[in-house]
Amino acid sequence: MTRIFAFISPLARPRRALTATALATLVLAGCGSESPSDGGSESKPGSSVSAEESATSSGPEQAGFMAMLDKVAQPCLETESETGPGPSHKRPAGSVKEGKESLAPGETPPAVPIEPGAPTGPAAELNDRDWCMSVQHEQRIVQALQAVSEPTPAKVRKVLNDLGYIDERIHSLRQDGRFTRFYLDLREKGGLLCEEGLAAGMETDISACVASAVGPFTVAAPGEQRGC
Repeated sequence: MTRIFAFISPLARPRRALTATALATLVLAGCGSESPSDGGSESKPGSSVSAEESATSSGPEQAGFMAMLDKVAQPCLETESETGPGPSHKRPAGSVKEGKESLAPGETPPAVPIEPGAPTGPAAELNDRDWCMSVQHEQRIVQALQAVSEPTPAKVRKVLNDLGYIDERIHSLRQDGRFTRFYLDLREKGGLLCEEGLAAGMETDISACVASAVGPFTVAAPGEQRGC
């Protein structure tokens, strides 16, 4: 009987170690998998692409998405050209109120002007361009979703796609009773804008939120502005 002895070259061992290292790297690459981008029955694979990767990727869908963002931002650019560029980081805390407040009979007007409190939440974190764009996005999305009487995740996704929002920027699309919740990653040009939506027919509500500055999409805690 002829016996065949297998001989394992010493060169194979480093290759095995290399494979283990590659697997570990893939596991670590999942950082941020517990973010809002992965929740929901309608979430799709690959939805955790970072804004930087999305902005540099090619294809007709991506090109259409970027063109839509430019169109939505046009009113903001026109306003900026008339009033000059706004601050490059956070929105101003506000100015002193001018004019007289309506006073009840017998009340005495305050001795000093009343200063509004410092803004909080997205108003404090988003720059003027993002804040202006949030209004534009909210108006068009609310108008479209109010026409959907039974807003299932599939219907909401279709409406958002028809408006130009691509799947990789739609996150946590999920059913919540008779309504559907979702997030939109609208980061571009260093901005932090995202939108949190509730599709509920005529009661549809969309509000601005702040996304992590880098990495896969997550909603940043107040003042955090960081990625994974």
